[in-house]
Amino acid sequence: QVQLVESGGGLVQAGGSLRLACAASGSIFSINAMGWFRQAPGNQRVLVATIAVRGNTNYADSVKGRFTISRDNAKNTVYLQMNSLKPEDTAVYYCNADGRTGWGIPFNAWGQGTQVTVSS
Repeated sequence: QVQLVESGGGLVQAGGSLRLACAASGSIFSINAMGWFRQAPGNQRVLVATIAVRGNTNYADSVKGRFTISRDNAKNTVYLQMNSLKPEDTAVYYCNADGRTGWGIPFNAWGQGTQVTVSS
């Protein structure tokens, strides 16, 4: 079983910064893509950014130039540096990872979510 644990959410004023982290643990053989999604009240969960094992990144248009995703493969951890935050960035942020367990079984896991609130 694979678990993802997020940290780093909180309350920040518009224009401020936050850094989210998500650590994967459990029976992990390899992790392919890792990413961040967010869900605002009344809305669907949407992609924020993803990063492949070799470092290729993909961002939602709404966060390009403000957010940076990175990962530490040795620690099975993905980060999201969020700068120039806007009130519309307010949401619950979820970490996602897919890969193979130590038994060779594919997995796709989600974290429990961390709240990010940006005040105007």
